[in-house]
Amino acid sequence: MAVSADSIKKLREETGAGIMDCRKALEESTGDLERAALLLRERGAAKALSKENRRAQEGSIMAYVHHGGKLGSLVEVNCETDFVARNEEFITLAKELSMQVAATSPRWVAKEDVPGAFLEAQKEEFRKQAAELGKPADAFVQEKTDQLLSQLCLLEQPYIRDAAIIVSSLITEKVAKFGERIRVKRFVVFKLGEGDEQPPV
Repeated sequence: MAVSADSIKKLREETGAGIMDCRKALEESTGDLERAALLLRERGAAKALSKENRRAQEGSIMAYVHHGGKLGSLVEVNCETDFVARNEEFITLAKELSMQVAATSPRWVAKEDVPGAFLEAQKEEFRKQAAELGKPADAFVQEKTDQLLSQLCLLEQPYIRDAAIIVSSLITEKVAKFGERIRVKRFVVFKLGEGDEQPPV
């Protein structure tokens, strides 16, 4: 089927994918924008998975300071080449991630980073809650665990500019676009006065 330039433009704006990829996805989905976007995300995820073991030591350390200077963050975002690291879109991604970290104060980058003992203790608490509420334990514990991870892990969080996607999906789209591995290596959040010891009363 013929695909309109307007449809390609809309899909590019939504996904950041290239013109040819957008055209192909729209042709395969018979013009359905939502389905085409899903196809592009699935392909982006597959590309990202294939690059997981590649070295990513270039990139950027980006800072964000909230208005008033009482809250800030530093985030290290890696890619494979200096060429991508200097790309304006990559720099924008790093800025967005530093803003996300400052806004949400996650504790870990990915759910794989969460200590097993901490997670098991939380699940045990959820099991007790399920018993008290008379709810099926397995489903309740899974739901509560997913909610917890979406708060504590940067990659599992809803993106602050579009809650319909999570941060890992945002990064996956950029991996598909640049053809390089992109990862958040680490971050730190600074809050004014945090950590000050209180004088004895």
